[in-house]
Amino acid sequence: MKRGSNNRSVGSRQGGSFVRATRVSRRAFLKTTALSALALGSCARWAIASVRSPNETIGVGVIGFRSRGMGHIKEILRLQQQGEKVRIVALCDVDRDVLAGGLRVMEKYKQKVTPYLDLRALLENPEVDAVTIATPNHWHALATIWACQAGKDVYVEKPVCHNVWEGRKMVEAARKYRRIVQTGTQSRSRYSIRDAVAWVRAGNLGRILIARGLCYKRRRSIGRVNGPQPIPPSVDYNLWCGPAPMKPLMRARLHYDWHWFWDTGNGDLGNQGIHQMDIARWFLGEPKLSPRVMSVGGRLGYVDDGETPNTQIVWHEYPNAPLIFEVRGLPEKKGSDRMDRFMGGSIAVVIHCEGGHVLVTNGSVEAFDAKGKRIKKFPERGENHFANFFRAVRSRRVEDLNADIYEGFISSSLCHTGNISYRLGERAPAMQILEKVRSLPDGELTFVRMLAHLKANEVNYDFDQITLGELLIMDPDLERFEGNPFADELLTRHYRKPFVVPERV
Repeated sequence: MKRGSNNRSVGSRQGGSFVRATRVSRRAFLKTTALSALALGSCARWAIASVRSPNETIGVGVIGFRSRGMGHIKEILRLQQQGEKVRIVALCDVDRDVLAGGLRVMEKYKQKVTPYLDLRALLENPEVDAVTIATPNHWHALATIWACQAGKDVYVEKPVCHNVWEGRKMVEAARKYRRIVQTGTQSRSRYSIRDAVAWVRAGNLGRILIARGLCYKRRRSIGRVNGPQPIPPSVDYNLWCGPAPMKPLMRARLHYDWHWFWDTGNGDLGNQGIHQMDIARWFLGEPKLSPRVMSVGGRLGYVDDGETPNTQIVWHEYPNAPLIFEVRGLPEKKGSDRMDRFMGGSIAVVIHCEGGHVLVTNGSVEAFDAKGKRIKKFPERGENHFANFFRAVRSRRVEDLNADIYEGFISSSLCHTGNISYRLGERAPAMQILEKVRSLPDGELTFVRMLAHLKANEVNYDFDQITLGELLIMDPDLERFEGNPFADELLTRHYRKPFVVPERV
């Protein structure tokens, strides 16, 4: 597997010290923004931070906050107002306009922070005890590993990794440097779901037959461009690309639409779907990757520059019960903005059991008998996910985390292996695919429902053919596919120097 040389990569050790971070010019930054200051650190070697007293204030650096990261800022400020001894001391974003906006938010709260364009410089700041990471997916792993090497605890958004191999390196870094690393799968802090998991595992509905995740979420076309697009002048595109290839921008929007390109995103399976994938695996209690995986789907119903599928089914065959995942970005029918529902849910998890089923949505957790009658509703209770992270930072106990990095790594990787099957597939007529999926758990019924959904959106799936992915066999212990080097190559990526995830963290 080729990952690029990391002998001199930033963040790897050389002669016992950390490589100096490349700094962004203070003068250039001040010239292009109205900010009053930009401190990029001293460029001293990174040092492992000492454990602070439980009564001491935790200094936090927020990395990436145009979208979800702004939620991080607001959550931390809210906890601070509630008496939590935590303070944002640094902000980092490669977009100067976004960075300036973050500083304005902090000014409203009369809190002074240090701004950074380059996260490597932020990690040199001794006032930063922990970081939260809400960058595009392709940056999650390297940012987390560098933070662990720098002695910082980490809250990293989902999916925690852009591919399977680098996710394993994140786990290794967290353990090696004894860091607290929380995954941004907030449902793990919903104790109502935890209660339901325990209730189902106790046999109250009999054996689990299928764990099914649903991501029916409207995604409109991103359109097409006729050539490379200009990079926003406020963005350091080299830093934005980081580990990914620094290609011309071939979409209308740099921000957010990166989700729909393989170099930077993982489609809605790894965007919204990771939440439901994680909950479904939680019910199954499976601690490893699935030994068999297959996916079908396509980018159907419109023609645009996006690469990832907007319609997809993934089958993960575990020995005790399968995990089936469905993605739909098109509405319930052409011309509508409403989404399909399956057994009462759109963005949901359905746990099919011998004696009924459990439905988990964003608003409720309910159990139903075999006739569809609700027999139990689990009271909503839980813990603020960030509060749980800071509690573990103080205790230094990984087991205090509701969503440790290992759990995030496995659930994220189920999304990645599903996508690998899809990416290795070929387009085929619908009836040919139907014959192939009949042998899979609930394969025929699930696929026929997908065809009905496409027909309701007036998609001619015999002309715009669906992709039939490869059936992949994996060794869950080695986290490698069996007899398929092409699939193994997609477990990792080629990293762009110096943004290389190291073989040895």
